[in-house]
Amino acid sequence: MTGVPSPPRPPVASTPRTEARALLLSMFGSGGVGLAGVAAGVVTGADVVLFDGMVTLAGILLVLVSVIASRVAASSPTTEFPYGRHAATPLAVAVQGAALLGALAYGSGSAAATMAAGGTDPAGTVVAVYGAMATIVSLAMTAVLSHYAKASPLARAELVSWRAGACLSGVVTAGGVAGIVLTSRGMATAAGYLDPALVLVASMALLPTALGLVRDGGRELLEAAPPPHIADAVSATARRVQDRFSLPAPLVRATKLGRRLYVDVGFAITDRDWDITDEDEVRTDIHAELSALDYDVVASVIITLDRRLLG
Repeated sequence: MTGVPSPPRPPVASTPRTEARALLLSMFGSGGVGLAGVAAGVVTGADVVLFDGMVTLAGILLVLVSVIASRVAASSPTTEFPYGRHAATPLAVAVQGAALLGALAYGSGSAAATMAAGGTDPAGTVVAVYGAMATIVSLAMTAVLSHYAKASPLARAELVSWRAGACLSGVVTAGGVAGIVLTSRGMATAAGYLDPALVLVASMALLPTALGLVRDGGRELLEAAPPPHIADAVSATARRVQDRFSLPAPLVRATKLGRRLYVDVGFAITDRDWDITDEDEVRTDIHAELSALDYDVVASVIITLDRRLLG
């Protein structure tokens, strides 16, 4: 069985430098929105604004984790890590999800305690203005990061976070407007419960995002099958090579670890006239086909007369 890395490819949008640029943009955006939210929340006592600001500021630390993970994953193999450290990428994604889960648990607990204590003073105008500003920034960051997210799992994790932030900010804006309406109609008591209720709603809305990040990172660390579009591309490559060389149906395995894609392709042949030159042609074809994928591909190809050796 061979394990030959594919030939090097030209740099793509997922190179460490461009990935780091995307993460830094996300960090600066988080800093601006987060500081505005914390300041407005402390001054006005609006829990949902303070919660949103704290979650956004916490995102800065998560971006730093992603930056470190990006550099570690891009580092060259060593004697201690002969296959590199590509696992740093899914590990960072899982950490992001776990941290977001912690923030949601804190926010939900705080909101429940506030509601039990009788609510808060209405702050509809501040909530609405902040929510609108945060929504605009979140949508802008989503548009910027969408370019990088096509090839970078870390940038995609940031994109998912900003997309969730846009939804949260939209809820905050709607709640602020509702608070203004309730207060203007003499329903200040009801408006006081609206703020912590929004925190609970926002926490529930963000819960699938946090669980998704933990799931995606965990699946890669456990060497699960790659996403369907990658698995389909690998299977299509094996089938094309099968048809080209009139080979039997292949056994194909693949898993993704950050930017590294591991592929095993096996053929159990019956023709004993095959020699090393024939096998090398098949390997060369598979490596050439897989090199078109936007990943660092390590492909192993086995051609054998004994199907049991395919595993």
